[in-house]
Amino acid sequence: MVRILISGASGLIGSALLPSFEAQGDEIVRFVRRRSQRANELQWDPTAPIAPALVSGFDVVMHLSGENIAGRWTEQKKRRIRDSRVFSTDFLAQALAQAPIKPRMFICASAIGYYGNRGDEILGEDAPSGEAFFPEVCRKWEAATAPAADAGIRVVNLRTGIVLSRHGGALKQMLLPFKLGLGGRIGDGRQYWSWIHIADFVSAVHHTVQNSGLSGPVNLTAPNPVSNAEFTRVLADVVKRPALLPVPAFILRLIFGELANEGLLASARVVPKKLLNGGFEFKFRELGAALRHLSVQLCCVSAQNSQHPKKT
Repeated sequence: MVRILISGASGLIGSALLPSFEAQGDEIVRFVRRRSQRANELQWDPTAPIAPALVSGFDVVMHLSGENIAGRWTEQKKRRIRDSRVFSTDFLAQALAQAPIKPRMFICASAIGYYGNRGDEILGEDAPSGEAFFPEVCRKWEAATAPAADAGIRVVNLRTGIVLSRHGGALKQMLLPFKLGLGGRIGDGRQYWSWIHIADFVSAVHHTVQNSGLSGPVNLTAPNPVSNAEFTRVLADVVKRPALLPVPAFILRLIFGELANEGLLASARVVPKKLLNGGFEFKFRELGAALRHLSVQLCCVSAQNSQHPKKT
């Protein structure tokens, strides 16, 4: 049995990871901001230093929490995005480094935003960082894990792409307009989108835990990133609707500001070199297979809900 401490347990990724570890008999303890109410909860304040004794005695610590990047990037929003990642990671890493019983592994979220807007350049973990707001955030975010690494703890920074899941994230936001026939490419559609099926994400995290040779940045993306135009075409084909309404870049910039340039319109052709070199086998290497699998899951859920309507 492995004892795991996790922040961000209720998020899209955390809520997928927890059942997979619990299913194999591991003990999960959740960081919560409210007063802890159960034995498997620890109260913490991510904006303040953490007592080392609080995080002592765990085998693996996973830090997945942070301000949602969605929404218009005002100066206040950007500060929350940066501070929620950098400060909380620094406080946690320092506590782990000083803990009486240190974990053997510290897994910290990161993002492929580290690479910035790079056109069609193929980006492995050894590629340099980009030059914009979010790449800078990612650099500081990853650097904040240094106290744990310096204390001999194995640190893995999960540079995550677009996680495809039926429970939320980008796919859920895209499905409705596409099902209504209102979908289309974003901007000129040439920007690369690097994605990963949630099932492969979960399996890849297990792979990193089990393989002591993996440390530092690890790209969590499928081996075959696609252009936004290709993503749009495949998604439209899966939901059997036309994708005829492209969204002009200037409209996105008006609505989202910097997020449009650094997120929706940015191109990051990321490949998971470390996972592939380490023998990890992706279940969903191609976008079409991933979206069809998730589409079938959605249909099954819809059918079950129609057969068992909620009581009022």
